[in-house]
Amino acid sequence: MKKNLFLALIAIALFIPINGNAQVDEDKLGAWYMYFFNTTFKESSWGVQGDVQYRNWNLGGDLEQLLLRAGLTYKPKSANVKFTLGYGHITTGAFGTDEYDTTTESRIYQEALMPVRVGKRFYFTHRFRFEQRFVEDQDFRTRYRYNLFLNIPLNSAEFNPKTFYIALYNELFINGQRDIGDDREVEIFDRNRLYGAVGYMIKKGLKVQLGVMNQTTDNLNKNQLQLSLHHSF
Repeated sequence: MKKNLFLALIAIALFIPINGNAQVDEDKLGAWYMYFFNTTFKESSWGVQGDVQYRNWNLGGDLEQLLLRAGLTYKPKSANVKFTLGYGHITTGAFGTDEYDTTTESRIYQEALMPVRVGKRFYFTHRFRFEQRFVEDQDFRTRYRYNLFLNIPLNSAEFNPKTFYIALYNELFINGQRDIGDDREVEIFDRNRLYGAVGYMIKKGLKVQLGVMNQTTDNLNKNQLQLSLHHSF
């Protein structure tokens, strides 16, 4: 009897995850630390932009993603739009696991960025992005993204040094191919991100933002603290 009970306990233990981390703790505040940059080549229409993002499942130490991204930009002189062709490399960690339990992704993307000013203080920007994704252990994937940004300066109608502002955005992600291989499928809806922050323009071309982003997928709803530095030079 005791032997059978012992064997049963061993069998059960084999099916219990050692880390107990298969399910993401949605109540735990995550944190994303980000640096964005962009510049143009002298007076030409060409330039570069990119970002580095260190994303955590918690406030620090439990890697969610490390994202490295850069692209070549082109802004026609006759239109208020900026086009980008870029590449990103993403390392993704599982919730609660050690630093070696990761997957990688290479991503090519095309983007159109269209700023629109409404009145004196409402600075909207439309961003359309199309991604081609090469995710480890998955078939080739595509994804469509639309982001509506709104920045509202508070103590000045223009973005001058020492200006405080409100930063808001909502971004919708839609999957292209649903079949990702090995009889696995993803939903058409990939995720939605809703963000609110307070920003401060330190000097011309340098801004900092602190806010919270809520990310919703088909099986997850989680809040992320976001601290970002935006650098134009």
